[in-house]
Amino acid sequence: MSQDINTPVAVSKTRRVIKNLRWYMLALFLLGVTVNYITRNSLGILAPELKTSLGITTEQYSWIVGGFQLAYTLFQPLCGWLIDVIGLKIGFMVCAGVWALMCLLHAGAGSWIHLAILRFMMGASEAAATPANAKTIGEWFPKSERPVASGWAGVGFSIGAMLAPPIIYFAHASFGWQGAFMFTGVLAALWVILWWVFYNTPDKHPNLAKSELDYIKQDNEPPAVKQPFFTALKTVSKNKRFYGIAIPAFMAEPAWAVLSFWVPLYLAKDHGMDLKQIAMFAWLPFLAADLGSVTSGYLTRLYTRFFGCTRINSVVASSVTGAFLMISLAIVAFTRDPYITIALISIGGFGHQIISCMLSALVVESFDKGQMATVNGMRGSAAWIASFLFSLLIGVTADKIGFNPLFIAMGFFDLIGAVFLVMFIAERRTARN
Repeated sequence: MSQDINTPVAVSKTRRVIKNLRWYMLALFLLGVTVNYITRNSLGILAPELKTSLGITTEQYSWIVGGFQLAYTLFQPLCGWLIDVIGLKIGFMVCAGVWALMCLLHAGAGSWIHLAILRFMMGASEAAATPANAKTIGEWFPKSERPVASGWAGVGFSIGAMLAPPIIYFAHASFGWQGAFMFTGVLAALWVILWWVFYNTPDKHPNLAKSELDYIKQDNEPPAVKQPFFTALKTVSKNKRFYGIAIPAFMAEPAWAVLSFWVPLYLAKDHGMDLKQIAMFAWLPFLAADLGSVTSGYLTRLYTRFFGCTRINSVVASSVTGAFLMISLAIVAFTRDPYITIALISIGGFGHQIISCMLSALVVESFDKGQMATVNGMRGSAAWIASFLFSLLIGVTADKIGFNPLFIAMGFFDLIGAVFLVMFIAERRTARN
């Protein structure tokens, strides 16, 4: 790019500058994660019919879900490292292309084993979403905006889950369960094209104004250092702050796994809802989760302004607030009213996304740009180990003891995680931002 690119004449001849381009890039990423969650949650919405059509038992279904979760757990650090090394644009595009293909192939599944294999492959590729989240925020936003940006980025992780029930219901009504998988796979493929055409790093994006580039780079962070995979893992593992993020993530994820994979089955089994009723109500917890995502970043500003918290402590305080809201899930065990149940689960979705977005913000706050995707991938692995184990636990116990004991446990997991968050992350004395 020529040196006179910053003059008005040169700009008008060579490129069209887009004001506040960083927010458009975040919206593009948000759209991709939305599609990611629509493809991911299609299985949960179709679970009642798949169990009947393919003769799948509850335990076999847990193995299908477990296949996805196992792959998601194992591949998040690898996907994060890949994105750190080859770049966000290419790394995320390749992964998204694979998950689009895997979703299309779901339409040809003939048994629970076929579905388990496909879900494993999908989980391996969709594992890129969490590390890509941190990388996008780290590349495009200065530190002062990252908590709010993390909150908005988190919307994609829940809005896709919110949109999945009605989209899958209407796709299923029009094309059957096979067509529903194909429809969501095509959506994913279309987003891959959008990402390839429109995304680029701030340094290379032709539509970014120099003034905005300077604003993004105002913190003068050192250039990213690329490390071999195992060296990167070893470096992160020695950092105490990582465990202050990873342990709360481990405690938080079972609740999200239940919302994503088990609530439709729970509503059908314990409250007698059919697919149409599930489509009418199962999206509400994810709408609440969207609101929690957006609220989380602004909540940090409230703690800073009214309580004098440092930026780090305001993020910690927001996450602890979300942990207390999760107690609503324990109350689910004591009501039989389906509408109160949905409301309580929705409060849990709101609280969970506050926690999740703030943990992602802490990754961006605590680690340099060359490590962000790797660290967020490792955080995601810690979370999904819990998700995988909890789903297997549900599979072998739900038919015997029901869901109520599991909801009670989920109501208090995050308070345990909050203790570690305060121990390892919270600043003990006032620091000037």
